[in-house]
Amino acid sequence: MFTGAALVVVFAAVLVLYRAIKGPRVYDRLLAVNVIGTKTVILMALIGFMYERPYFLDVALVYALINFIATIAFLKYRELGRLD
Repeated sequence: MFTGAALVVVFAAVLVLYRAIKGPRVYDRLLAVNVIGTKTVILMALIGFMYERPYFLDVALVYALINFIATIAFLKYRELGRLD
């Protein structure tokens, strides 16, 4: 059951990858990359549950935070042209 869920998440990530490559605007591409990051977090949680490795959730949470901070930093850079 979890393997099927993981395959569905991977398939959805591949579909979003198309938007990341072909997105007409930079914001579409950023949103697509953010969605791929979110799906990666879900995959890490599923894999951690399937193989009974609870510390995978900690890694997934750190990855989610990095994904969020990177998105905010990119948007700030896009708006202001600098990060400070």
